[in-house]
Amino acid sequence: MAKIKLEYIWLDGYTPEPNLRSKTKIIDADPDSVTLESLPMWSFDGSSTQQAEGSSSDCLLKPVLLLPDVARRNAFLVLTEVLTADEQVHPSNYRGVFEDDPDLWIGFEQEYTLVDNETRLPLGFPKSGYPGPQGPYYCSVGARVAKGREIVEEHLDACLDAGLDITGINAEVMLGQWEFQCFAKGAKLAADHVQIARFLLSRVAEAYDVHVELHPKPVVGDWNGSGMHTNFSDARMRDPNRGGKDYIEAVCEAFRNFHDEHIAVYGSSNEMRLTGQHETQSIDTFSYGVSDRGASIRIPVGTAQNNYIGYIEDRRPASNADPYKIAGRVLATLRSVR
Repeated sequence: MAKIKLEYIWLDGYTPEPNLRSKTKIIDADPDSVTLESLPMWSFDGSSTQQAEGSSSDCLLKPVLLLPDVARRNAFLVLTEVLTADEQVHPSNYRGVFEDDPDLWIGFEQEYTLVDNETRLPLGFPKSGYPGPQGPYYCSVGARVAKGREIVEEHLDACLDAGLDITGINAEVMLGQWEFQCFAKGAKLAADHVQIARFLLSRVAEAYDVHVELHPKPVVGDWNGSGMHTNFSDARMRDPNRGGKDYIEAVCEAFRNFHDEHIAVYGSSNEMRLTGQHETQSIDTFSYGVSDRGASIRIPVGTAQNNYIGYIEDRRPASNADPYKIAGRVLATLRSVR
């Protein structure tokens, strides 16, 4: 037997986007015997997270994903859903209400900006004025053009040690801006991995007194914003006998028909990013095209060259968007085509 640390992680009730919250529960157990099914539900004060009134403040945490936490001894990460005191899905718990589909494969490209807590500026930005213009920072190497790599590398190892399917990292177009990519088969699992990766990133950055900024336009002006491009495919898109160009284009046209519904859940302040500049399409316009990073939907050249069998990329979601809402909206639109 050992003292086991369980880090219960959940989304609060703040709007327009929720924040990650967590607290540690200690149990006596053999580490090898800890399973998702063995974990108890736990309560918290919902009046402190905008999820309940003070006169009836208890909310419940239902474990839905268990992962190792190698940064701590005898510890696990426990992703949870929020329930009401009578064990109903809480209104803030979108994960608990949308219908999953294991045939939906999703890869999220999470962009973010590392911000110095003292200056409140992206890492590498001088206290007055600006660094050199964009150009040398994307996928950069070197102390003058890449800032925050120690955080990024530590975060990558933390994610891989936890068992997250992280598929890559890179420095992004603005100084101090980075990206990680993660992939999963199944809409909820893909969103789960993003949430745990976000949690680990913020926890790693704490030790450096650095804030992880998810705002889609962290620096106003001639600087790229931050998005969460969403690459996806359903079973038919991957099937050479049922998919192809006609189906891909039908999917894109369906996304055109539901453009407003997608924008509504793709993150707040996204109009500051989707301007038609800096590799974006205008928020009021929908377009798609092969290899077009200025389109709403990009059809990768590899998909086009493979007889339109593969995945497509929705470039509209903002970096601060709720991945569960993105996945749920993508699923709803795909079902309208089927």
